Amino acid sequence: MTISSKPSRVFWVVGALALAWNLVGVATFIGQVTMSPATLAALPPDQQALYAQMPAWVEACYAAAVFGGALGALALLLRKRIAMALFLLSAIGAVLQFGGVFALTDAYSVLGPSSVVMPVVIIVVCVALWLYARRCTARGWLG
Repeated sequence: MTISSKPSRVFWVVGALALAWNLVGVATFIGQVTMSPATLAALPPDQQALYAQMPAWVEACYAAAVFGGALGALALLLRKRIAMALFLLSAIGAVLQFGGVFALTDAYSVLGPSSVVMPVVIIVVCVALWLYARRCTARGWLG
């Protein structure tokens, strides 16, 4: 089997989708950390309490997850090997962030069982992107 150093079309599609996905995450993060007091006050009291309970390190993990993922997707599109490490940082950040949210706050009781779905999807996507970058590296597409 011959391994080509030229990426397939799927590579470019995956890279573009990964960048778009992670930029949505960056926008969501920025929206959360820059939320005005008026916007926070408009939330139900139990959700306001969730924001008050959130440790700073959970926010830091959130930042690592979204910015790591966005930079990883950019590195992937630029065909840089560092994409693999950035996607791993993103996956670890997401696991720690959501682990902290659900272990240290009342998020599950406030938001209900459906609140677990999106975190699971996000973690699966993070891990899948890391594995994809590993595969791309093994194929010689990232240098």
